[in-house]
Amino acid sequence: MFDNAVHPFDARGVAKRFRHAAIFGALESLEDGETMRFVNDHDPLPLLGQIQQRYGNQVTIDYVAREPGNIVIDFRIQLGAGAEAAPAAAVAGAGSCGGGNGCGCSGG
Repeated sequence: MFDNAVHPFDARGVAKRFRHAAIFGALESLEDGETMRFVNDHDPLPLLGQIQQRYGNQVTIDYVAREPGNIVIDFRIQLGAGAEAAPAAAVAGAGSCGGGNGCGCSGG
C-alpha cells in the first residue's frame, strides 16, 4: 500500500560535508510510496547520478522547480520497481554542480 506522504528535506540547512550522507540516510528511511521533497540552492546533478547508480529505479526523481537559486526535487520510493539502473541520459550534464554555496559535489 502506498503512503503518499511527502517529507520535506531542506539541504540548504545541512553542512556541505554532511549533505550527501544525510540525503542517503533520509532516502533509506522512507517507506515504499513515500516522497522526500528536496530543496536546494543549486541543481545537484552529481548527486542525482549517485542516487540513480545506488538505487536504480527504486527512487524516482521529479523536478518540482528548477530555476536559479530554487531547486525542488521530489524523490519517490518505489520498491517494486527493482534496482535496475536508470538510463544515463536522465542525468545529462552530470559533473560538478558548481554550487559554490551548495553541496560541494564534484565530478572530478
